[in-house]
Amino acid sequence: MLPFESNFVAIIVAAVANMGLGAFWYSMSGLGKTWMKLSGISKEDIEKAKKAGMTQSYVIASVGSLVMAYVLGVLTYYLGAMTLMGGMKVGILAWLGFIAPAMLGSVLWENKSWNLYAINAGYYLVSLSIMGAILALWK
Repeated sequence: MLPFESNFVAIIVAAVANMGLGAFWYSMSGLGKTWMKLSGISKEDIEKAKKAGMTQSYVIASVGSLVMAYVLGVLTYYLGAMTLMGGMKVGILAWLGFIAPAMLGSVLWENKSWNLYAINAGYYLVSLSIMGAILALWK
């Protein structure tokens, strides 16, 4: 693996921030109603998923957040980001180079709407910016 001085507390905090933002972003207080409508998910679908148990989904999402935070930490380290804006720029760069183009497939090939793309991609833009700031400042 790459030589990288990891601050595991910062990585965990960044991952938790990602999960917390997602919990708000996709909640009824955030963009949840619009996201559900555009995704074709009903309230009944949500209740059914809750009853079936969502532990596995949360565990997998948490591991994904930790991986994302670690890799973003590597990028902030190697790009020399040590300020709030520097970390946010690394997050935005990662979003622009990887997330935004990769998510275009949902619009181009899965016939999803641009509005749904904006909600989902927007979440990652904000999340990666926050995570990048945390990781750059907390060396």
